[in-house]
Amino acid sequence: MAVPRGPDSDRRRAALRRGRWAETLAVWWLRFKGYRILGRDLRLGVGEIDILARRGRLLVAIEVKHRADLLTAGEAIDRRGQARIARALLRWLAQHPHLAELDLRFDAVLMVPGHWPRHLPDAWRPEPD
Repeated sequence: MAVPRGPDSDRRRAALRRGRWAETLAVWWLRFKGYRILGRDLRLGVGEIDILARRGRLLVAIEVKHRADLLTAGEAIDRRGQARIARALLRWLAQHPHLAELDLRFDAVLMVPGHWPRHLPDAWRPEPD
């Protein structure tokens, strides 16, 4: 398949690079705070987890958003995205049943150019089915 060319594809590639860099910075920030990183960019068919981390008895699915400002970054994590992340975490736990007894949490790390990462523990709770 041919690689798309043009201004839109250039912008998309630049956005992907910024997102990857933001995730890398978030990983180091979380490690600094005592989290052990279990996985990155986990694609599980039903959804994706940017970062999966553990701290003690806590298993955390972390969504990373890089935007021009904090408000826009926070708003980029919508209910549909939250549901996909929750489904992905349940799928991952089904594949790793020895960790099923851990407490679960959903965090966000918001990235804004020129600022330190903003870690939001317990950023949301999944809606019951």
